[in-house]
Amino acid sequence: MTESVSPVKVAALYHFAVVDDPAALRLQVLALCEEHGLKGTILLADEGINGTIAGTSDAIDAVIDGLRLLPRFTDLEVKYSEASEMPFLRMKVRLKKEIVSMGVEGVDAATQKGAYVDPADWNNLIADPDTIVIDTRNAYEVAIGSFDGAINPNTESFRDFPAWFDDFSEQLRKDSEKTPKIAMFCTGGIRCEKATAYVKAQGFDDVQHLKGGILKYLENVPEADSVWQGDCFLFDQRVAVGHGLRESDYGQCYACRMPLNVAERASPDYIPGEACPHCIDQRTDEQRARYRERQRQVEQAAAKGHQHLGSA
Repeated sequence: MTESVSPVKVAALYHFAVVDDPAALRLQVLALCEEHGLKGTILLADEGINGTIAGTSDAIDAVIDGLRLLPRFTDLEVKYSEASEMPFLRMKVRLKKEIVSMGVEGVDAATQKGAYVDPADWNNLIADPDTIVIDTRNAYEVAIGSFDGAINPNTESFRDFPAWFDDFSEQLRKDSEKTPKIAMFCTGGIRCEKATAYVKAQGFDDVQHLKGGILKYLENVPEADSVWQGDCFLFDQRVAVGHGLRESDYGQCYACRMPLNVAERASPDYIPGEACPHCIDQRTDEQRARYRERQRQVEQAAAKGHQHLGSA
């Protein structure tokens, strides 16, 4: 009789808070994760903590409890899911200038963020015709799923969001007789939380965001009641999940980062690590040679068991 293998528990976590000594905190967090055999990536900065970790259910619970005992992290936001296999191959805790890179000085998400909206109340909010709904994610993420009617900024990275919103808000002020109500969302809540702080700093007061992000919505809202369309892109080896946080059948092009369905992966234009139907004609021979070499190194490292398969 074959013994069943428990699925891997995955925790996506973040919290904006003032961190006085990130370097000292890094040693504490790394020791805690290594003590319980976890793998993944955690980022620390003056503005807080952000990361995704994976391991056994007991180990994940112990580490989350430990993190919440640290000063300022009592209200740590965590989304849980499962993976059929370990999506990471080592544990890293890194020091960064920002836990999510916006590239704008003075954005205080710890104290100036917009109001939280519980997933159970999200449908009513975005159904209001007076609500402007903004997807704060990147274009390659939005490509496989979003809320119907949400505005897609078509950004390549979160650093592009402030410039996009500056242009968008200028037109918004011209077209609106009154200050609009703005609702924002992202994968796990961290980007839209920081984005709401930026938007409020630009003079918009009625700004709200989906608490826990799309992941919490897909976890808590029954599929029959859901207004989510498609799948949710993830920054790890699972690539995407759907309702109930079930893993979707997507791969990813590591040249352009686009998620790829079964048909796209079967295309002759799909060359793992080098090109896909979305970017085959958009890369130079020199770029493709670099991607090819990177793929060779990834495969060699993975064979040795040292490659970290997730993305921070």
